Amino acid sequence: MAREPRIVAELGRPETPEETAARKAANSKAYRESQNIRNLVIALVATLAIVLVIVWAVPRGEPAPRPGIDPAPIAEVASETYGTAIVPPVPGEEEGWRVNQAQVEPGAPASWNIVYVPGDESFLRFSQGFDADATWAAQQLGGTAPEGEVVIAGITWQTYDVNPDGNANVSYALGTQAGADHVLLYGSSTPEKTAEVAELIAPQLLELMKEQE
Repeated sequence: MAREPRIVAELGRPETPEETAARKAANSKAYRESQNIRNLVIALVATLAIVLVIVWAVPRGEPAPRPGIDPAPIAEVASETYGTAIVPPVPGEEEGWRVNQAQVEPGAPASWNIVYVPGDESFLRFSQGFDADATWAAQQLGGTAPEGEVVIAGITWQTYDVNPDGNANVSYALGTQAGADHVLLYGSSTPEKTAEVAELIAPQLLELMKEQE
């Protein structure tokens, strides 16, 4: 006995062959789309799991600090070309001070430069201008003129209060003439930190003054 066509409730009559084919096609499409979404969710979960494993596998801790630079060998080379190059000791090494940069900058005049990075977020630059004067110092400080004087370890320094805006965050400086050369200490460190370095280089400054008399 032949099976009678199924009556569809929404139609109130049996489906035509075309309607049956359309219904099956729609059901098949819906199934495929649900499978695609399911596969996408599985892929996202798997990716997230891999990321979490990588994150947890990476060793924790602060990155190792960059090693400090020894300016003495560079200063020896500078001395052969330009004259005695002062090498300030690194102040407060136990407090985290280190030398971040040491180099000669050619020009008229040339200068010997050391950048100190204290244990805080500031910096302090030592600069010795060969055959330079206070005019050179003012140029390094964006045209800032000295505002006063301070005597440190027997040496008179000009003090500069610098506007850090437009001057690479430099806010304070000390400058002094050492024979034919001019020495400048400047940066974002406090006047106390700057004076600490000025005191450390005082013996070398006095020796340089004697050499150039």
